[in-house]
Amino acid sequence: MDAIIYKPSKTAMQSGHGNTAEWVLEYESKSNRRPEPLMGWTASGDTLAQVRLEFKTLDEAQAYARKNGLNVSVLPTRQRKLKPRNYADNFHYRPEDEA
Repeated sequence: MDAIIYKPSKTAMQSGHGNTAEWVLEYESKSNRRPEPLMGWTASGDTLAQVRLEFKTLDEAQAYARKNGLNVSVLPTRQRKLKPRNYADNFHYRPEDEA
């Protein structure tokens, strides 16, 4: 079986960094997804596609994968770069060639 380990990024609806501290292990889907004929929802015959495991550290997630014989790929985390700015910088004059 194949799985992916990653650290989720914050959603567009979040201003803080909630729910981004833990590592997530998700199984890769083996079957194609298709629309269900009755309701139109996306359906899949693979029940492992619904499993999402959360771990405190990357080492815990990799240990779980090794213990269960999973082939995992770890997606690298991306660090957010913040430019410290003051409220007054919103009104600061910048010539066209600096903007």
